[in-house]
Amino acid sequence: MAEIPRVICESATLVEGGRAMRFEIIHAGRPVACFAIRFDGEAHAFVNSCPHQGSELDWQHGEVFDESGLYLICATHGALFDPETGLCVSGPCRGAHLSKLDVSENDGRVMLATPPGPTASD
Repeated sequence: MAEIPRVICESATLVEGGRAMRFEIIHAGRPVACFAIRFDGEAHAFVNSCPHQGSELDWQHGEVFDESGLYLICATHGALFDPETGLCVSGPCRGAHLSKLDVSENDGRVMLATPPGPTASD
């Protein structure tokens, strides 16, 4: 049976360098916080967990970009991440990566490919 992608949000919801759209997936039977953003015209999504100590990036709900709008920032310790790859470019976890999720855009919607194993939550 083919996997059916899950709609995260309408494409227009993601504004370049703007507020992230938060959502959850189920992994190992537990809900996992995630977010989708738009950067350089493309949608990207990551698990909302800093590789340094596992805290969520947002300083306020959906606020994951630094003031310049060029990097994702962890509100806890200030680590900066490339918004396309999730690579930590500055901070206590330099060289580590956010967990990137496979997303695409189709018919005006941002779609999450169904992760292997447990399915994404509704």
